[in-house]
Amino acid sequence: MSRIGKKPIDIPVDVAVSFQGSEVTVKGPKGVLTQRFHPDMKIEQDDGKIVVTRPTDMRHHKSLHGLTRSLINNMVTGVSQGYEIRLEIIGTGYRAELIPDGLKLSLGHSHDILVVPPSDINIQLEDRGRLIILNSPNRALIGQVAADIRRLRPPEPYHGKGIRYSGEAVRQKAGKAGKVGG
Repeated sequence: MSRIGKKPIDIPVDVAVSFQGSEVTVKGPKGVLTQRFHPDMKIEQDDGKIVVTRPTDMRHHKSLHGLTRSLINNMVTGVSQGYEIRLEIIGTGYRAELIPDGLKLSLGHSHDILVVPPSDINIQLEDRGRLIILNSPNRALIGQVAADIRRLRPPEPYHGKGIRYSGEAVRQKAGKAGKVGG
């Protein structure tokens, strides 16, 4: 049996969970998340906990068991605590600026890049536009937006310039060595 799938999910006091068929809605102080799951997975609320069970030991059901439990756990954590991702901008002249439409990035291109985030993503800037902080209750959405922003100028291995996750280690390469001899 799936070790992750059989762990019950604790529901915090300020979170409400409702089921409608295979659709789960989780409401909390940070927002409301709704997601539809595979109809074979049995999701029940019992004694302040959510329990996910599978009907058979078929490979398909085994693979869905842990996934369903993890996604519901991410929803509960997101609406109660929220998720945060920090991106660092490194490079001379590289910076971000918050404008009413979204996030304007100056990344050494011939033009500025405008990033319009989804409505449940909250963006803050620190360190004079060199640190982007993303907040959201939706873990998958915040991860996708952070990856999209990082993809605009990934860190390069020779000088380390670009956008990286906070704490991400970028391996530096030595570059060219001077030509010796003839």
